[in-house]
Amino acid sequence: MTSINPSTGQPLPPDAIQRVLFIASKVHIYQIPPLTSTKGYNAAVWTADNNARQIFTARLRIIETAIPAPDGSELVTTDILLEDPSNGQLFAAAPYTTPAVVEQVLDSSRFFAVMVQGEGGRKAVLGVGFEERGEAFDFGVTLQEVRRVNGLDNLSGTAGKKGGRAAGGLGKNQEKRDFSLKEGETITVNIGGKGRRSRDENRQPTSINSPSSPFSLPPPPSHPRLNGEGNSASLPFLPPPPSAQDVKAQRRLSRQSLPPEGGGGAAASFGFDDGEFGEFQ
Repeated sequence: MTSINPSTGQPLPPDAIQRVLFIASKVHIYQIPPLTSTKGYNAAVWTADNNARQIFTARLRIIETAIPAPDGSELVTTDILLEDPSNGQLFAAAPYTTPAVVEQVLDSSRFFAVMVQGEGGRKAVLGVGFEERGEAFDFGVTLQEVRRVNGLDNLSGTAGKKGGRAAGGLGKNQEKRDFSLKEGETITVNIGGKGRRSRDENRQPTSINSPSSPFSLPPPPSHPRLNGEGNSASLPFLPPPPSAQDVKAQRRLSRQSLPPEGGGGAAASFGFDDGEFGEFQ
């Protein structure tokens, strides 16, 4: 069975390869009014009046076609097909050559505006609605992968070629710059704050009493006995006070040194009682 190129409607060469990237068994197709706002489409307008604008229920497939080129590369095209789910007859095709072909609506994640292309290059915008959010999400992820592989985000409106795709690659006229080190070349890395250390190390340490120091304090007074200067007599020390025992012993010695008068004791001669209740015992 000869395959048909969805973009042109012409038979494909025998060595062409087609693969299905995505399939949704049931989507709703709407005839949508012309866009009147630069902000985008709103699906609420399509589904108003009990889906009065719905025209068809279709099967949606995303097909990638690779056609070998004479130079050894492959011309790769991607098409979004809307088909009759009962017999597979093609209802409309949208060649995905630019991201503007599919636009998500503003008020729902399940509805998209798709620009289809018919015979003679005529174009129309149809509304496509998925019943499940998961299918709508997979549909968007598949188109994102197509844009990445075919380079549609960078080169809008051109089909990719295997072996010469422009997705994130360099153009033919763009030169590659060689940043590798040649023999004998070195790299000098200056890390902030590190270069100051060598200069700071050469400085003399600043004393706390230096005039340049922000914390300048007067030196403490010199002590002769501590620093070995002067005579120790310049700072006389008072002897400790006598203890009670020393005082008592000194008084006894004083009484014994006095001569007795009138046969009385030394204490009695002075009018003191040296008996049991003496002053010091």
